[in-house]
Amino acid sequence: MPPDPALPESRSVLAAEHQVELQSSELKKELRLIDLVGIQILNTVGLYWIGTAGKLGSSHAMFWLPAVILFYIPSGIVVAHLASEMPLEGGIYQWVKLRFNPLLGFLVALNLWMSNLFVVAQAGVLAADNAPYMFGPSGAWIPGNRSVIIGVSFVAIVAQGLLAWRGLGAGKWVNTFGGFFTVFLFAAMILVALPHWFSGHVATAPLTLTVPAFSLLNLNILGKMGFGALSGFDGVAIFAGEFRGTEIAKPIRRSVWIAAPLISAMFILGTASVLVFTNPDKIDLVSPISQVLSQGAPRFAAPAAFLLLLTFLAGSSLGLTIMTRMPMVAGWDHLLPSWFSRLDPRYKTPVGSVIFAASSAIVVAVLANLGTGNQEAFQLLVTAGVSCFACVYLLMFAIPLVARGERASLTVRLAALSGFLMTLLFLVTSVFPIIDVQNPWMFTAKIVGTVSAIQGIGALYYLRASRP
Repeated sequence: MPPDPALPESRSVLAAEHQVELQSSELKKELRLIDLVGIQILNTVGLYWIGTAGKLGSSHAMFWLPAVILFYIPSGIVVAHLASEMPLEGGIYQWVKLRFNPLLGFLVALNLWMSNLFVVAQAGVLAADNAPYMFGPSGAWIPGNRSVIIGVSFVAIVAQGLLAWRGLGAGKWVNTFGGFFTVFLFAAMILVALPHWFSGHVATAPLTLTVPAFSLLNLNILGKMGFGALSGFDGVAIFAGEFRGTEIAKPIRRSVWIAAPLISAMFILGTASVLVFTNPDKIDLVSPISQVLSQGAPRFAAPAAFLLLLTFLAGSSLGLTIMTRMPMVAGWDHLLPSWFSRLDPRYKTPVGSVIFAASSAIVVAVLANLGTGNQEAFQLLVTAGVSCFACVYLLMFAIPLVARGERASLTVRLAALSGFLMTLLFLVTSVFPIIDVQNPWMFTAKIVGTVSAIQGIGALYYLRASRP
C-alpha cells in the first residue's frame, strides 16, 4: 500500500519521489520486458555457484530447495512489492534513502558500487581459468601467469567501459544475449550429463533427498546457495528511469516471475550435472560448466568455454553499468561532485561515472592478483563483493519490517523476515573460505577488514559531504 498523502511525512516522500522522476526524464528509455528478463537471469545466475553447491555432493538438492523457499521466493516478493511502491531510477538506493535516511541510502549506493566493482575485477581471473578449456594443454600455463591475468583484465574492463558509455541502447543487447546464453550453456551441460546420469555412469550420485549432517561447512554453503547464488532480483529496479512506457512496476514484477522458476531449475539440474562427471573435492570452483563440457563433450569444450567467457563478460558489463548509476543518483542528491551525474550529450550516460568505475576496477584487478593463487584471488573477490551486497539486502529486507511509513502486508513482512535471516546467515559464514588457502585467518581478516573499512569510510565521507 502506498504512503498516505494526507500525512506530512508521506507528502515529503512523494515530493522526493517526484524529484527523482524529473531527474530521470533526461535518460534514454531503452528497456523492454525481454531485456528485463535477460537482466534478471544475468544478474542472478553466477556461473560458478553450481561448483560451490557441488561441494555438498549428492545432497545439494536438500540445500537448493530451502534456499529457494527461504530466500529466493521471499526476495522476489519483497522486490516486486518495493518496485511497485517506488519505481525509481537507482532502485534500492532510493528505497532505503526514502524509507530510512540519506546516510543509509548512501551506504547502500556505496556497497552496491563496491560489490559490482569486485565482479568486474574478476574478468581476468575467469578468462585465465578458462584458457586450458579453450586451448587445451598449450594453455595450461595461463591460469598461473599474473601478467596475463592483469593484461586481460585491463582490456576487458576498458571494453566494458566503452559499452557503458555507449549506453543501454547497445548494452541491452549484450545483457539480453548474456542472459539467454546463460540458459543455453546450462541446457547444454544438462543435456550432456543426462545420458551418463540415466545409465548410472557417474562420478558421484547426482541427486539424493538425504538430509546432510549439520556442520559449519554446510551452513557456509547454504548461505552461499541462498543469498550468494540467488540474490539479484533488485537489479532491474536500478534502471527504473530507463524503461519504455509509463507503467514501470508491472514489467518489473513480470520479469521477476518469469525468471524465477527458470533460474531455480538451472541451479538444481546444473549442480547435478557437475556431479555426474566430477567428485566434490575436484570441482573447479571458477569454471564448473567448462569442466563438465570438457569431460562430457570434449569436441565442444573449446567453443563452449569461449561462449562461457563471453557470457561472463556480459554479466561483468552489466555490473559496470550498475556501478555507473550509483554515483549518478548520489550526485543528484549532491553527495558527490556534479561531474558524476553529468550526461554525455549524445548517449545520455554519466560519462564521468563510467571513467571512474572502469579505472577503479582496473586498480582492484591488479591488487587482487598480487600475492595470491588464482582460485584464492577469485574467492577473495567473490566473497568481498557479495558481502558488500549482503549489507545492502539486510537494509532492503528491513524496509517492510521496521521502516517508517511502510504498510506492507503480512505476506510481504514474513517474506522480508525470512530473507533477512538468510542474508544474515550468509554474512556471518561467508568470511570462512571453502577452499584451501595459504592462510585461512588472513583470508578471513581480509574480508572482514575490507567490508568494515568500506562502511566506516562511507559513513565518514557522507557526514562530511552532507555538511551545510
